Amino acid sequence: MSSDPWGRVDETGTVYVRTADGEQVVGSWAAGSPEEALAYFERKYEGLVVEIGLLEKRVRTTDLSAKDAQAAIGHLREQVDAHHAVGDLDALRGRLDKLVETVEARREERKAQRAKQSDEARKAKEDLVAEAEQLAQSDQWRAAGERLRALVDTWKGLPRLDRKSDDELWHRFSHARSAFSKRRKAHFAQLDAQREEARRTKERLVAEAEALSGSTDWGPTAARYRELMAEWKAAGRAQREHEDDLWNRFRGAQDVFFAARSSVFAERDAEQAENLKLKEELAEEAEKLLPIGELKAARAAFRSINERWEAIGHVPRDARPKVEGRMHAVERALQEAEEAEWRRTNPEARARAEGLTGQLQAAVDKLRAQIEQARAQGNNARADKLEKELEGRQALLDQALKGLQEFGG
Repeated sequence: MSSDPWGRVDETGTVYVRTADGEQVVGSWAAGSPEEALAYFERKYEGLVVEIGLLEKRVRTTDLSAKDAQAAIGHLREQVDAHHAVGDLDALRGRLDKLVETVEARREERKAQRAKQSDEARKAKEDLVAEAEQLAQSDQWRAAGERLRALVDTWKGLPRLDRKSDDELWHRFSHARSAFSKRRKAHFAQLDAQREEARRTKERLVAEAEALSGSTDWGPTAARYRELMAEWKAAGRAQREHEDDLWNRFRGAQDVFFAARSSVFAERDAEQAENLKLKEELAEEAEKLLPIGELKAARAAFRSINERWEAIGHVPRDARPKVEGRMHAVERALQEAEEAEWRRTNPEARARAEGLTGQLQAAVDKLRAQIEQARAQGNNARADKLEKELEGRQALLDQALKGLQEFGG
């Protein structure tokens, strides 16, 4: 008989293994010595040790599923329970029991991890939906559109949730994108309509601007161009492919008109500057008539100057008041001289002046006589009163005599 700490072979060739439950028959051996029998079944045991060790390593270091691990454990357990090996089978069962616990713990860990990932994915998708629904109301068409496309890529990279939750969130997400696309499409359709209307309006403005470009009605045409510019700005922008061409035509038509006007105005300004020089010379010639001496000669000289003045054209607007003021000053001096001459030579006015002077002289003489009489009678109060009245009449008489002198009398 042959034996070792974990098994033995009896005289009949039967091989036993020692376990906690007692000896168990491993098998029978008739091909060789008992030592060879034990060695054979010990190698079977070592093979089980190696397989269990490999399975333990796979469970620790790979992502072996719990289902596959349990199947492998069950297969090894069947081999251990079959008692076809000699060795510490109870230790192997213990290792398999511990491996079952490890696999179960790994399964719970993965389950918790999947739950956490699912919660994180749900939160991430809910955040994506919330942002998409906010972007759906945005008018920042380019930025919002680009952001929504980026959200789709982010969504695709997230794990799927349970079907019901995933479908509900995707429905909200897709609806937000569709709402934004619908609003953007409506906006650009309206914008296209506005730009088309702007194009038609600006083509009309260009046509009128080009028709006016040859006008020589400078003031009204320039005013109309200002009105056309205001209408152009109010019309808004046309399509990009039309806007620049329309503007170049519109601006070009104005440039033609204003260049022609500038040329004419430059010639006019030069002419008016020359006119101003001539009128200043005539104003200086007229001022030499002052003070008015011989009225008839001065009047004839001024008439000659004025005829030459009228023959000269316009002067610059800002210089007009000063040069015309100089001529008006000489003209007023002539008018005053004529009025004085008329008063001096007017027979009716002279007669009225002589009559008034005579009346005042008579009144003064009468008052003097009355004063002398009052003094002689000793009535000084009456005399004083009459003297005050005399002063007033004498002042009027002096003024009348001065006026009469203007008539040469």
